[in-house]
Amino acid sequence: MAQTRYPKTPREEQPEATVDSAETKARGPFSRRQFLRGSAAAGAASAGLLSGILDGAEAQGEPGVAGPGAVDMAFKINGKAYVATLEPRVTLLDALRNHLDLTGAKKVCDRGTCGACTVLLNGDPVYACSVLAIEAQGADVTTVEGIGSPANMHPIQQAFVDHDAQQCGFCTPGFVVASAALLNRHPNPDQDTVHRELGGNLCRCGTYAGIRAAVAQAAGGGTTNG
Repeated sequence: MAQTRYPKTPREEQPEATVDSAETKARGPFSRRQFLRGSAAAGAASAGLLSGILDGAEAQGEPGVAGPGAVDMAFKINGKAYVATLEPRVTLLDALRNHLDLTGAKKVCDRGTCGACTVLLNGDPVYACSVLAIEAQGADVTTVEGIGSPANMHPIQQAFVDHDAQQCGFCTPGFVVASAALLNRHPNPDQDTVHRELGGNLCRCGTYAGIRAAVAQAAGGGTTNG
C-alpha cells in the first residue's frame, strides 16, 4: 500500500539559506552570537585599558590601596597629635567619637544632612559623617572641643548661652562650629549671609531666632537680628 505524504509546508520548501536570511532580517543586523562575541571583545579592551591606567598610576608613585584591614592613622585635632589603628572605611565622626574620645560632634542623621557632626577641616566646615578618617590625615581638624572650653568660652559659645540658642542640644555643637567658621569668614555678617552660611545645619527644636541673635552678639552687634 502506497504511503501518503503530506505536501511540504512553505518553510520546508524554502532553502536553508533563505530561512536564515529571513530570521536574520527579523532579528536585526546582529545575531546573539555576534553580540556575545562583541561584548567579550569590549570587556577585554576595557580590562586592558584599566590595567594600563593602574600601571601608569603606580609608575607615577600613586599611593596603593589601603585595607580592608585596619591601618595606622595619624591626626592633628584641636592642635594635638592623635594616632589610631582603624579600618579605612571608618568615618571621621566614628573615629572621633568611638576611638579618640572626642564626643562633641553628634551622630544624628549620619547621612550628611543635619549638620550636628560639623567640624572644621583646615578651617572649612564639613560633615564629619561624610569624611573618611583616612582622608583627614595631614589636615587640621577642629571640633567643638577646640572652639572653647567652659572656663574659656569662644564668643559664639557665650552668645549661645546668653540667648538660650539651644534646647535639646543635639544640634548645638554643629551650630557652634559652623557659626565660628562663619564669623571667621564674615566678621560682621548680614542676615542673608547667616542664612546662607548656616543653611547646612538643622535645628529640630526650631531655636533659629536665638541662634541668629547669638551670631549677632558674637559679631559685635551686626545686622543678623530679625
